[in-house]
Amino acid sequence: MQNESKKLKASNRTITLSKNLAIELKTISVMAAIYCNAHHIDNANAILCTDCLALVDHAEQKLDRCVYGESKPACKKCPIHCYKPERREQARLIMRYAGPKMLFKHPVLAIKHLIKETKS
Repeated sequence: MQNESKKLKASNRTITLSKNLAIELKTISVMAAIYCNAHHIDNANAILCTDCLALVDHAEQKLDRCVYGESKPACKKCPIHCYKPERREQARLIMRYAGPKMLFKHPVLAIKHLIKETKS
């Protein structure tokens, strides 16, 4: 079971997510980095601006507390929208911009995300 879980550091706490939820968090993190590097970051050493980092932290909290757990559907198709409207719009903008670019920068994550989205 330890091999299937990932420990991720957010702010000042450690959250352990199952394999599928950890992949979802990695996907939103990579998408946020793609978007942020194109729209927000002026400093090449920075990974994410504070707004994008806040979205990733928010996503991590929501994944950790998701009532569906491991059988969680794609957020877009989930009957429970747990993101605040502002965060949901921010995630939509990031995914709309970074989604097509994921096929070239992180093809495995992109394909896993597309498969999950079509299965939901």
